[in-house]
Order: sequence, then structure tokens, then C-alpha cells
Amino acid sequence: MEKVKRYLVFLVGLFVNSLGVSLITRADLGTSPISSIPYVLSLNFPLTLGEFTSVFSLVLIALQLLILRKNFKLEHWLQIPISVAFGYFIDLTTAMLGDFRLTAYPAQFGFLLFGCVVLGVGVYLEVLPNVAMLPGESFVRAVCTTWNREFGATKIAFDVSMAVIAAVLSFVFAGHLEGVREGTVVAALLVGFIARQLNKRLSGLPNRLFATAPAQG
Repeated sequence: MEKVKRYLVFLVGLFVNSLGVSLITRADLGTSPISSIPYVLSLNFPLTLGEFTSVFSLVLIALQLLILRKNFKLEHWLQIPISVAFGYFIDLTTAMLGDFRLTAYPAQFGFLLFGCVVLGVGVYLEVLPNVAMLPGESFVRAVCTTWNREFGATKIAFDVSMAVIAAVLSFVFAGHLEGVREGTVVAALLVGFIARQLNKRLSGLPNRLFATAPAQG
């Protein structure tokens, strides 16, 4: 029962996470760094943002397999169904938002900030039960454990790399910059900060929710 509770909390976090991505994207000021490559591809090819997110996640899982080799454990394989679910949730929450578009910049920026708050809450809920990680964070962890790097600095480098690659792909496929804007920078700075503040202020929540040691895999 304890393990079921943990995975339910993780699933809720995954849904809230996807809603945050959809909200940020709908603001039309760019998207979060980890979603920037799938978003740019979705603007230039028939697949949806959620479908490209799942495909991109599978690529990150394959890279982890190459990096970790014999240290690639059962919990890492769990990322495959998680990636599929995350992509589905992104498309679902995008559909839930309907077809409305914001045209006034202040409204767009406010919507972006709201999306960052939602995404930060989603990241916190995703990490809270300590049962699994999304491929982006898991890839960073694989790099850190294999080459003894610090997680925070590596995560920043990873996010910057994703945004730069997305910008390059945008110029290659569209001939101009699209999908990577000031919203990408805001999301990169704000989402992690919100998740860390929640973790700090709600430090006793895991003990109240979960009675036993964290389950892995």
C-alpha cells in the first residue's frame, strides 16, 4: 500500500508537471528548456509536442544506457512508461486549455509566470515520493555519477545546451528563431527555485505522507 501511495503521488506530480509545460508553452514566449527541443520539432513536423517529448525522452534513456552500461538498473527502465505517460499528459493538458491565444504581452508574461509556478509544484510532487525520475533529470544524474560532477552545475549546463540546440534546430528547419524566447530563460530560472522553496518549506511532508523508507523502481 505504501508503494502504491508513492506512485500515485508521483503520477499526480507528472500530470501537474505536464500542465505546467502546457501553460508555459501556451503563453507563446518560449517553453521550458527541457521541452524546447520537442517544442521546436513540433512546430516544424506533424507530431505533437507530447509525441516529440516521448520520443526525445526515449533518446535520453538510450544515452543513459550508453553512459551507465552495467549500472543501468531496473528503475531506469521505468522511465519508458513514464515518458509515454508524460507525453500523453502534455497533449491532454494542451487540449484541456482549448484554442484560446493571448495577444497582449503583459497577459502572456503573467500566464508564463503562472505556468512556472504550476511546473515548479509539479516538479516538487514528482520528486516527493522518491520512486522515479523523468529522463531529463535522470540523464543529468547519470552524467554526475559517472564522471563525478556536481548536480546543480550539470543541470544548468544541460538546460542551456537544450535551449541552444533547440535554437539551432529552429534556424535549420524554420529559417528563424521560434520556440526559444525569454520565457525559456524565465522558466529555467524560476521553476527550479520554486521547487527548492517548496522542498525547504515543506520538509516534513514526506514523513507525514509516507510511513516507510522510499521505494525505488
